[in-house]
Amino acid sequence: MQRAVILFTLIFFAALTAAALWHDGYLGIFATAWQSFAGAQVFADLVIALVLVLIWLWHDARKIGRNPWPWLIATLALGGFGPLLYLLTRRSAIPAL
Repeated sequence: MQRAVILFTLIFFAALTAAALWHDGYLGIFATAWQSFAGAQVFADLVIALVLVLIWLWHDARKIGRNPWPWLIATLALGGFGPLLYLLTRRSAIPAL
């Protein structure tokens, strides 16, 4: 069930990303972040959230014996795709907190 939710989220997010890239281009995705203070705030919130995810991902991967670097690089390059793919390929999809 957990993997199904992660897979559904990944597919939905990929479709949304593809539509955004098709419509606005790669740089267009980031352009709206600088058109207003509200856009900049949403972008800053995304950066903060991804930094927290990167910290968690680093600790979780090290704890279970996985190399964290591919997932950290994927997150920096692809945003939310990195953590989603990490969770999808993790033995237990959702770790206990």
